[in-house]
Amino acid sequence: MSATKQSSPALSATLGTWQLWGIAVGLVISGEYFGWSFGWASAGTLGFLVTTIMVAIMYGTFIFSFTELTASIPHAGGPFAYSYHAFGPTGGYLAGMATLIEFVFAPPAIALAIGAYLNVQFPSLDPKIAATGAYIVFMGLNIVGVTIAATFELFVTLLAIFELLVFMGVVAPGFSMDNFAKGGWSGADSFSLAAIPGIFAAIPFAIWFFLAIEGVAMAAEEAKDPKRSIPIAYTGGILTLVVLAVSVMVFAGGVGDWTKLANINDPLPQAMKTMVGESSGWLHMLVWLGLFGLVASFHGIILGYSRQIYAQARSGYLPGWFGKVHPRFKTPHRAILAGGVVGIAAIFSDEWLSFGGQSLTANIVTMSVFGALLMYALSMAALFKLRATEPRLARPYKAPFYPLFPAIALAGALICLATVAWFNPLLAGVFVLILALGYGYFQLTHKQREAAPIAALAAEAE
Repeated sequence: MSATKQSSPALSATLGTWQLWGIAVGLVISGEYFGWSFGWASAGTLGFLVTTIMVAIMYGTFIFSFTELTASIPHAGGPFAYSYHAFGPTGGYLAGMATLIEFVFAPPAIALAIGAYLNVQFPSLDPKIAATGAYIVFMGLNIVGVTIAATFELFVTLLAIFELLVFMGVVAPGFSMDNFAKGGWSGADSFSLAAIPGIFAAIPFAIWFFLAIEGVAMAAEEAKDPKRSIPIAYTGGILTLVVLAVSVMVFAGGVGDWTKLANINDPLPQAMKTMVGESSGWLHMLVWLGLFGLVASFHGIILGYSRQIYAQARSGYLPGWFGKVHPRFKTPHRAILAGGVVGIAAIFSDEWLSFGGQSLTANIVTMSVFGALLMYALSMAALFKLRATEPRLARPYKAPFYPLFPAIALAGALICLATVAWFNPLLAGVFVLILALGYGYFQLTHKQREAAPIAALAAEAE
């Protein structure tokens, strides 16, 4: 072990395979409950099914390729470390900032969804206060210890999956393929070239089915046996999510008039209501347990953003104050709190800060998608670069069908990034502005990186 690594703050390596699988699925599971149905508004059910399959292929090939990087370089910075290793400090900056944007921008949207949900059940409760309370509770749980946090994540993830299976079982008797296919090509019953723009416009909502699964990489330093357990967790996680995404979407769209579900935040309860009525115990159970899907993703993404902030801070890319580990709990408590401050600020700026005529809540998911897609592209480029320049790097897991899989993932990420920018030009400009401001800080702080305990991230791969 290198001297630099010995002198660095240490996380506690306690996570097993099941806990990592729970993080992989839990990070994403809220996407099966809400958000995706907006894709129906532009693409229709059949068009959005095509979009989802294309995005699922991108994510599948990406995860099978990304796992090679995670197993070879088990570092809390995840993509930040991979790009640093392949492209040097500037590559590390770009991937690190993209990952931060993805993981810091996503939690406020989920917290506000939790607050809105609780407001329905308790009308006197302010959704913003509830969302802030969610931040406080789950930041505290993450600070107390990673084993407790990951065990809780596994528990709520299993409950969320169980509830999705219950939903499918209850609505299955009323499923009709005719209902699902009616007007399924952007409002038309048959495919035509006119459906293609809608299929591409729906890409962000299909990405919401899978966004953040790569966050398992940020827990790599806390895994007992990352070279074995992370490949299993990633493979099991992506297969679980693909099956759930397609199944939930098809069952929800085939129960009744899917157009009534295309612009709402609770498509599953509304779909079930057509089968069992408003007073059914099944419906009440779905509404209550549906909260577990939101909680699982919210809690898991806090774990992800905190490790990203921690990894960049201890390497000099962010102020070193954030790169400290709690002496008792062995968790990056300052990084956890830092991301929470940003998220809570976003919650309370929801109504007065907007881009393109939409509220901040409507845009932060898309901003998170921008960060994710840039990071995906950089990670696949890093994989190609490291295969060429460091053939002797220990690779306990190798991407199957190389170079085809990473090439598909890279092309898919670039196409999706260009498409999302085309349909959201103002947000794309804001995204580039954030990257530019961050790059200015990066240029001014090279001495800070030189003095960091782990200045040479390349050593992490040894």
